[in-house]
Amino acid sequence: MTLTITPTEATLGAIVTGVNLANLDDATWADIERAFHAHAVLIFPGQHLSETAQIEFGRHFGAIEHLVADREIVPISNQRPDGTLMNDDESGMQLLRGNEGWHTDSSYMPLAAKASVLSARVVPSAGGQTEWADMRAAYDALDEVTKARIATLSAYHSLYYSQGRIGHKAERGSSYGFHTHETPLRPLVKVHPVTGRKSLFIGRHAYGIPGLTPEESERLLESLVTFACQAPRTYAHAWQPGDVVVWDNRCVLHRARPFDHREARVMKHTRVAGEPASEWAGQSVSLNESAMA
Repeated sequence: MTLTITPTEATLGAIVTGVNLANLDDATWADIERAFHAHAVLIFPGQHLSETAQIEFGRHFGAIEHLVADREIVPISNQRPDGTLMNDDESGMQLLRGNEGWHTDSSYMPLAAKASVLSARVVPSAGGQTEWADMRAAYDALDEVTKARIATLSAYHSLYYSQGRIGHKAERGSSYGFHTHETPLRPLVKVHPVTGRKSLFIGRHAYGIPGLTPEESERLLESLVTFACQAPRTYAHAWQPGDVVVWDNRCVLHRARPFDHREARVMKHTRVAGEPASEWAGQSVSLNESAMA
């Protein structure tokens, strides 16, 4: 096989073929890592990885983040373990609905995620795509006045906040991200630790910019997301069973697209923890002390 990396027509993303992710040699991995830093989203069609192979592929990028107890891979699905489908009012479905908003993984944790690996097992007949938005190109496209305004601003990030906005009042400890009341404060402008490029670090988990009123903060953050998540800075992938995608949470936002919940959508997710030097939040407060209160 010959490794082929074909960029999409968007400012991010590339289709990668001619590779078996379950059997990577050092030279091929080096090519993939370079492409990851260049394109931020890599799509590998038809890999059909086992759970073990998906975890091992994720480990090439760094330490695996344990989302549920000691599990290194978790389902993102509207299907229960017995094969039946969840009701729309169940907590699991509320989390899936939240994923339809633009976000970056684990920004609400003290250590934000570096990368995410997602594979498709069962896909609906229509909808259910995943879409990514390039926060590097978005920052570059901002006018100089906006760049100057946001240069020193930060925002709190909370899963309680983002789920609360869609009417989901989660109890503490009910699932990953709800086991803590600490909410980290992160700059709106992030410098990538490898490429050195600046990008916007925003999304639905962000709120409460210190120094602004809640209304001013919300308006600014929503305007940035609206501006950023426009063509040619977005790319959507229509999944086929066996596809694998990895993306860089440090410089892209992503969202799931709606689908008919009377059909199953079963994905498997592995999340790579960020390096503390660049992804650790230097400041956090309790929800009661933050701008959300």
